[in-house]
Amino acid sequence: MNRLSRITVLSLLLAAPQVFAAPADAQRIQKTYQLKLDNWSLEMRVATTPEQRQKAWNSRPDATPAAREMWTAIGSSLDQDWTLAPAAWFLRTTPGLLATDATGVPKPIFGKEIEAIRKAIETYHLKSPKIAPVCGALAFSNDPRSLAVLEKIESGHPDPKIQGLAALGAAMQLKTLGDDGEIMRKRLTLLRKAIIQSSDVDLDGTTVAKRAEDELYIIRFLTKGRVAPNLVGTDSAGRALSLEAHKGKIVVLLFWNSNVPDAKRVVEITTAMEVKFRGDPVVFIGVNNDPLEKLRTLQADGTVPWTNFSDPENKLAVEYRVGVWPLAYVLDGERKVHYAGAPGSFVELTAAALLEEMKTGAKPAKPGR
Repeated sequence: MNRLSRITVLSLLLAAPQVFAAPADAQRIQKTYQLKLDNWSLEMRVATTPEQRQKAWNSRPDATPAAREMWTAIGSSLDQDWTLAPAAWFLRTTPGLLATDATGVPKPIFGKEIEAIRKAIETYHLKSPKIAPVCGALAFSNDPRSLAVLEKIESGHPDPKIQGLAALGAAMQLKTLGDDGEIMRKRLTLLRKAIIQSSDVDLDGTTVAKRAEDELYIIRFLTKGRVAPNLVGTDSAGRALSLEAHKGKIVVLLFWNSNVPDAKRVVEITTAMEVKFRGDPVVFIGVNNDPLEKLRTLQADGTVPWTNFSDPENKLAVEYRVGVWPLAYVLDGERKVHYAGAPGSFVELTAAALLEEMKTGAKPAKPGR
């Protein structure tokens, strides 16, 4: 073997571990971050004093370093299908990660990276046999741009089962566009396709058929203008709690837990709204599926000052067919749904419009969704 050949072979051998290291790195990053979350959950459970509880809550692992590390592992290889599973993790983990810009406005930290992943999917992977994890991530996304990608997969993927999975995701995304007749017909068509083609496909621990049934239930009972089901349970102290007890009041109902990526921000904005509406007939009620002791910890030190159903077995969340966490509803005094979606400004606008209607008798203007 001449010297040039030896150099070439040596270069290939040195490069080979890097080729195989990236998928392994992606798996390691996910497992390491999950381990940190598990350890944090344990710290929350064993904290006994107010100081320990506050310290534990404030020490929740920040997903930002893990996301940056993941981007380093996959960012230059998005044309390769091994990146699809870690890209799905990235799409699920990063949307709630925000930073304040120079004007004081919160902005997504990874907006450009998410857009790069979306473009890579559309450019390289719409027909990939490994696209299923991405379909799941897009189905549960609060980003309206997810719908267009899911529709392309649904219409063009060669595997009927993946078509059906994408159809379910598209039907779930269409919820955010309103409830007029055309959108409802399209949702029903997509759900029918999902059930026929992908009934037994797994999606986040359940089947596509079961998730499609949940979406049909939402269309029937939890669409805007419908009277939402009553919830009956107990708070973190074991006291009886129900939605019916707040008849005549506007109810902001928040399904949440301390493990969602943006939990701290969700708590902060909900608390700020609760403070703003104090003295008005507006009630803030959480439905929390953390272990009871963790919820008690968060409420005992004042971190979460609003009332919560304790729902560690997810019984109440199942009644509302919650698939995307966190999820907010705004209900009027008759429990009719006026908003369903991500917590944030639309929740506040809807509640304010209903309050104005209650005070003046005027029909509230639509808040934009």
